[in-house]
Amino acid sequence: MTSLITPASAEPDTHDYVRDALGQRYTIRSSRVIDLNLFKVRVSSNVTDFAGYAFYTRFAPPEQACAYELVFVDLDQDPIDPALIEPFADQGYRADRFRGGSYITHHFGPPAYLVTRGNRIYVFGRELERTLWPYFTKRLLTSFAIDHGLVHLKAAAFVQPQGATLLFGRQKGGKTVFLTQACAAGARFLSNTHVLTGGATVYGVPSAMRIRRGPGFDQLIVSGRLEKHLEASEYRLDPDMIFGHEAIAEATVRNLCVIDYNPDRTPCFDEVGEEPFTAFLDLFACAPGTYGLKDDMLAHLGSDFYRYSAACTAMKRRMSELVGGARRFYINADMLDPVVRDRTLARLAEQ
Repeated sequence: MTSLITPASAEPDTHDYVRDALGQRYTIRSSRVIDLNLFKVRVSSNVTDFAGYAFYTRFAPPEQACAYELVFVDLDQDPIDPALIEPFADQGYRADRFRGGSYITHHFGPPAYLVTRGNRIYVFGRELERTLWPYFTKRLLTSFAIDHGLVHLKAAAFVQPQGATLLFGRQKGGKTVFLTQACAAGARFLSNTHVLTGGATVYGVPSAMRIRRGPGFDQLIVSGRLEKHLEASEYRLDPDMIFGHEAIAEATVRNLCVIDYNPDRTPCFDEVGEEPFTAFLDLFACAPGTYGLKDDMLAHLGSDFYRYSAACTAMKRRMSELVGGARRFYINADMLDPVVRDRTLARLAEQ
């Protein structure tokens, strides 16, 4: 499939006063271009082995044009007096949250300063890998979706010959187990956590999968094929390596599924109406509400009430059209049971 979306490129800076004022006080020691499928992000750091790169699996050549640039400056590596940063620092809700060490939802860490200049964002602080995936990836995906008429959803996704299946659900509801078991049974991996949708097309967002010990993953962990991730209890899984083939970049949506595995409840594979399914996605999948990005979205649109309202209305309309054009299911199934797994996947593949 060929995407109709042309990847964006960051506008060249005419003059970067932040770099002029502070650039001599730190040294960039590592830089990677992260490929998020529809766009790319240049991530640079004054830390040689910046741990944030481990969240991703696809990288582009350094000369590749990028939609955004993130510069992470660790103040333990290159100490800078906060009084020198403050005059350049952002003002507003998210900047205040970062100063207080509360980045987004349940993600916390040392205080940090945000300095935004167009599509380049500087972050000054400590342990900044804590912000790259939990906050910046979500924010940039949402901003890109707004600017390109797409919808950013929290969802896992895989592809069968008949089309793509998107998986939604509560935390620890079984989405990752469902996804890995589907791919182990022959489905093609599309995405683990984030997707962008436009019309009936879903675009994957390449990233590493973070898994913990449990019935679905113990064998992989014990095999020694996985490396430890940032958190002590997590392991890093590269889908391209584990599933034996490269992930698909985009596909036509066929099924939307709320996954809610609970062994104490009766197994089910229920069809769901448009209205209740859309209501669920509004709170559990649509990025601005799900990730607490409404203030970032407003700031991205120049704090303009009318632009913000129009963007929200368009986003909800696109999400409703996606729901209306696909088959919708609520599933409670033990995907670790091979018989149940094969029966469930067969139903999703039905014409």
